[in-house]
Amino acid sequence: MSPRWMLWTLPLAGLAGLSHAAPLSFNRTLELAERQSPNLAANAAQIGAAQSAAIPAGALPDPKLIAGIDNYPVSGMDAGHLKRDFMTMQKIGVMQEFPNPAKRRAREDVASANVDVAEAQRRVERLKVRRETALAWLNRFYVERKVSLYDELARENRVLAVAVKAQIAAGRGQIADAVMPKQEAAQLADRRDELQRDIAKARADLRRYVGAEADEALAGEPPALPVDAQRLRERLDQQAELHAFGFASRRAEAELREADAMKKPDWGVELAYQRRAPQFGNMVSVQFTVDLPVSPSTRQDPLIEAKRQELVRIDAEREAMRRERSFELENTLAELAAVTHQVERARQTSLPLAREKIDLQTASYQAGKGDLAALLAARRELIDQRLKVIDLEGQRAALAARLHFAYGETER
Repeated sequence: MSPRWMLWTLPLAGLAGLSHAAPLSFNRTLELAERQSPNLAANAAQIGAAQSAAIPAGALPDPKLIAGIDNYPVSGMDAGHLKRDFMTMQKIGVMQEFPNPAKRRAREDVASANVDVAEAQRRVERLKVRRETALAWLNRFYVERKVSLYDELARENRVLAVAVKAQIAAGRGQIADAVMPKQEAAQLADRRDELQRDIAKARADLRRYVGAEADEALAGEPPALPVDAQRLRERLDQQAELHAFGFASRRAEAELREADAMKKPDWGVELAYQRRAPQFGNMVSVQFTVDLPVSPSTRQDPLIEAKRQELVRIDAEREAMRRERSFELENTLAELAAVTHQVERARQTSLPLAREKIDLQTASYQAGKGDLAALLAARRELIDQRLKVIDLEGQRAALAARLHFAYGETER
């Protein structure tokens, strides 16, 4: 490669790297997860298979070719001869079966319902992928917020160490106080290492949905997912899994009609050309066949009853799932309300009080009336409160995401 060519390719390679290293916003992560999901790819193949299977569902069976010999003599003077007996004929023809119209319509309905069921299953899987990806993104986001907090605390701790040295130099502190900021820094480093472990786990979780791009930096803030409790309750029956039961019921009803149509006879027609010896004339024959459902109590009726029981099973399972989803919805709404109140209380009461306590302890320590241990204890309380707020905000975002993607997002 010439040096001039290398000068041209280096900027292009840099641009390619930049395009690959695009940060992961919340919405982009969901889009990547949908594109890369093997489960959604499997659902797409299932839909394609169902659509292809629906094309011949109501078609007539393939015709049958008939070829043979009628009335071939096996004894007497004409045994073994094709042209001596006037009844011996070489036959060729075609036969076509005609299933009854009700059966053909039912088969078309079953095939159409299979397509609807496959599409409903894809909607269920799509929302599941989006929900789990959203939760993984949110988990990583709030863990990284904790790491950022510890970076800020480490800087504050260095400022504190300088202030402690100044207090000792001014004779307003104990010599042993010089060690305490270092101990505090070591504790902060230990807790930060635990958070780095949690970030590695969060990236691994996100990698399940977006592959290697999970290692890219996150971008933006979590979206404010709307949660309208009354609207979610009203739309409970439109929840993707519950909605899919409607298509399963429609398929079971079509299968019941198909089983019931088995009682109605099918028929067929056969047309044949029969060639005889030259001294005899050739012939054409037509014959019809009709099914005789002579024992429906042991053949068709058990199949019909089986399909009826399948409908009962689907309805019962739908009701059981509806009750379960209703419980989950109310339970999650209650958790969200409680967490929201806790977040507001922590922001408006707990955090201001913890900061006020630090200000008082700091003023007391600087005046030589308080000890450093009390100041550090107050500082740890503030750290715990700030971490608690991040945890609560993460819980609130996760609960809102569960509600949104399970009950609120419009399927497509």
